[in-house]
Amino acid sequence: MGEAQNALFPNYGRYPLTFVKGEGSRLWDENGKEYLDLMCGLAVTNLGHAPKQVTERLKQQVDTLWHTSNLFHIPNQDQLAQLLVDNSCADAVFFCNSGAEANEAAIKIARRYFQKVVGQPERYEIITYHMSFHGRTLATLTATGQDKVKEGFSPLPEGFIYAPYNDAEATEKLISEKTCAIMLEMVQGEGGVNPADQAFVKRVAELCQQHGLLLIVDEIQTGMGRTGKMFAYEHYGIEPDVFTLAKGLGSGMPIGAMLGKEKLRQAFSAGSHGSTFGGNYLSTAAGIATVETLLEEKLPERAAELGEYIVSELKAKLAGNPLVEQIRGLGLLIGIGLNQPSADLISTIHEQGVLVVSAGPNVIRLAPSLLISKEELDRGLETVCTVLAQKAAATV
Repeated sequence: MGEAQNALFPNYGRYPLTFVKGEGSRLWDENGKEYLDLMCGLAVTNLGHAPKQVTERLKQQVDTLWHTSNLFHIPNQDQLAQLLVDNSCADAVFFCNSGAEANEAAIKIARRYFQKVVGQPERYEIITYHMSFHGRTLATLTATGQDKVKEGFSPLPEGFIYAPYNDAEATEKLISEKTCAIMLEMVQGEGGVNPADQAFVKRVAELCQQHGLLLIVDEIQTGMGRTGKMFAYEHYGIEPDVFTLAKGLGSGMPIGAMLGKEKLRQAFSAGSHGSTFGGNYLSTAAGIATVETLLEEKLPERAAELGEYIVSELKAKLAGNPLVEQIRGLGLLIGIGLNQPSADLISTIHEQGVLVVSAGPNVIRLAPSLLISKEELDRGLETVCTVLAQKAAATV
């Protein structure tokens, strides 16, 4: 059914595909055609589709209890929060429903910390970065360093200023008496799969210490083992004051989380923030099973190994291809940077039974399951490289 003929708003530019079944790294469309999934619902199904451990936990929970208000204690929340705290630098967790809500909570706690705890209400500005992506709410799209997501939504909330990514000197120049936090991604996913430089991240952390700012790390796409560590900030030897999770946290169930240091606990006192569905029994059941599986099966380590393999294979197979400018990424979040738009190439790859996605206009993004088999991976890479080779030959 076309978008113009159904009851949905046409706000998504959809591919002409409808899937009806998923298992592991494979999907089947309504005609029974099988696809290899190298995009995982935009880095969401990190354990693949319908992973057994998560499915079993959800079935148990569905038969027991779905929802109560957050006005009551929810044991699943306590268990998942403890798992996350025990395996990160955080001390406390707030659960919500999405990455945008997690980042919204991070923005709110930063402002409220300075207003209610520190006693400096004039400090409310947050420095973010060009080509960043932090969400679609009014605050998070304003925090995003891409004009395309802001079109038509003015007036936007004040309190955000933007620096060039990987430029610590420019960041330092933007710090003022109004600044309360710096917010960044360790790898800009939607912005083109751009990893942060080690020296840049180290200097930003130093600037936060020097000026008493909060360091907020957006781990919506990079968290949950995706980059070869449980959380991407671990690659950089820093500890953020706040970091955010969603996507891979629930293996496809809607859940987000904002995690923070102990000093921030006072900023979210009773009644200061909330969510009707955030952290309900079903989403946290999926989260518990997901985190336990990641840890027990050492999947972040596997992501690191597979990521190195993918990059080496792509560099070897695409060497000399005039369309390809750069292979970059971290773990199983990898971008193939092109010197032309990627949209038509992605559609052709889809036609060959492999699912990839863009990251900006000129980048093909790969984000396969952390449990994908070597054989599946080789098949997917061969398809991608063949399509790029054929396109290059056709343009000579």
